[in-house]
Formats: sequence, structure tokens, C-alpha cells
Amino acid sequence: MDFNVIRCARAILHVTDLDRSRKFYVDALGFIETESDENHIYLRGLEEHSHHSLMLKKAVKPAVEALGYKVSSNRDLEALALMFEKNGFTTKWIEKGEQYALGRALRVQDISGLPLEFFAEMETVDRLLQRYDLYKGSRMQRIDHFNCAVPNVEVAYEFYQQELGFSCSEYTETQEGSVWAAWLHRKQNVHDIAFMNSLGPRLHHIGFWLPDQLSLIHTCDVLASMGYGEAIERGPGRHGLSNAFFLYLRDPDGHRIELYNGDYLTSDPDFKPIRWDINDPMRQTFWGHEAPDKWFKEASVVLDVLTEKEVELVPAKLAQHKPTFVI
Repeated sequence: MDFNVIRCARAILHVTDLDRSRKFYVDALGFIETESDENHIYLRGLEEHSHHSLMLKKAVKPAVEALGYKVSSNRDLEALALMFEKNGFTTKWIEKGEQYALGRALRVQDISGLPLEFFAEMETVDRLLQRYDLYKGSRMQRIDHFNCAVPNVEVAYEFYQQELGFSCSEYTETQEGSVWAAWLHRKQNVHDIAFMNSLGPRLHHIGFWLPDQLSLIHTCDVLASMGYGEAIERGPGRHGLSNAFFLYLRDPDGHRIELYNGDYLTSDPDFKPIRWDINDPMRQTFWGHEAPDKWFKEASVVLDVLTEKEVELVPAKLAQHKPTFVI
């Protein structure tokens, strides 16, 4: 690879009411509000030194504008643009200063239609890891991963491994031998991105790392006491896949957030991906309880990086053609 994608680093969500979103994300979940204006709220976790990992943008309708990854240098951005363009993708450049606190950035629609963003530079701020007086709500630490619904996981799985240098930690396989879901990483834990076979492209959830499992339970108490009991969609529980503790929430606009803690190291070069059978009930929830139907059916729409319109959805398993990549 001529570039180094380091990790998932930020997401941009369109929300309809910033004050309502602030109450949920800052007052209830404990995100740090780095800055805000009449159209944006910039949020980060206590551990993070980047200006923000979640940008909430005021809009008429909820949507996902971009899923951002940090790279090592601006030279990596040029190499990424070359790779995408050689493979027939149209890229868009955002110059330094066009996005607040962000350096130059590359945007592109990926093989499944997800709006990706790559950047090397963002303004830095003080880490608040030991400011325990500021710990509240979920004691939010950092962004961890994206999970996306795509119409053909095998196409996405192949592209991210061959062209972007991601590695697989775990996957779900059908009895016919096709990949139904996959967990891929650049940083050295279970995933930066996961793909699940469904109507897509859509963002299923953004995962945020918490300091311990008790923080997930404490979050439920805080949400209930603030009148957000209905925001708790699934959990707390432990995944079979990833082994992590989880809690799934829905924000006031319906975007899904996962609170996450306790997966494992994937740094060894001889690490072998873990296979799960699609009919194994323990892969979703190690303790055995099932997810609600809406957890499978509902997700956030994504926008086209060029037109800023909603991307047309494709039913699962209809996009069967595997592209021929230019290497």
C-alpha cells in the first residue's frame, strides 16, 4: 500500500434540533462539547486529543454526511485519491479551512455507496482522561468503529482488504460459504468498520468506547432518570462476536449509537479471523437473548459526497457483481 489508514476518526451526522441533540449527547451521555455555533456541535470523548470525533450538523432531515478515517500524512491522501480514481471512483477534495478544525480532506463514495472521508490533520485539544471531575453520563472515552448495512458484504469485504489494507478479525458465513457479515480493522482491536448484509448503503451505528462495563449500566440509570428510557434499544449485553459488552441507543433523530467496551487485541500478523456460522445464536449475543426486529431493519440514510442527496438504497444480495480492480 502507498498509504496508511490509521483508524476510524470522526462521523458527521445531520440532526434536526441541536439543543435537543446537546441534551442527549452532552448532558446524558457525557460527550465533551469542544465548540459549537448555530449550525454545528463538535463533540469528543475524554480520552481524545483531536478537536472532535462526532460533528452534529443542523439539517432539515437526519442523515449521515461522512464517515471519516485518519491517515498518516497528506501524501497518503494523494495516494488514496489515485487508487480510487484508477478504480473508476469520483473523488472530491475539501481544502484546509473549508471544514472547521480540519485540514485537507478527501471524500469519495465507496464500493457500496458509503460516504467516506480521509484526513491527516485536525486541530488538537487537551486530553481530559484524568479530569475525573468531568466524568458524567457514560464517561465517554473515544470513537471506536462504524457498522454499516450494505447490499453485498463480499464486495465490500474484498475491496476494503485488497484496496484499503484492512484486516479481518471475525466474520459470519452462510451454509453456502458466502460471507454474510465481516468485522475489519486498521487499529489493533476488533474493528474500525463492520459490514452487515441488508438494505443499503446505510449506517447502522457508530460505536464509542467506554472505560468499563459498569459505565454501560450507569448509562441506563442516567437515561432512565432523565426520561430517555425509550432511547435504550438493546442491551446491556455481551456480544459473541468481538466478546465486547454493548448497549445500543437511539438518539433523538433515530441515529443509532453503540456504547462498547472489552474486545481484544488483533495486532499479531498470524492472527486468524474467527468464523461464525450464521445460525449460531451466540454470535449476536453471547448470553442468548435476541435483538429486536428494528435493530435489523432500521438504520440511517447516507448522503452522496458530490450531490449531497440521499443515496439510493439497494436490497441485500442483489449487487452480486464483483468488480475487477486495477492493481
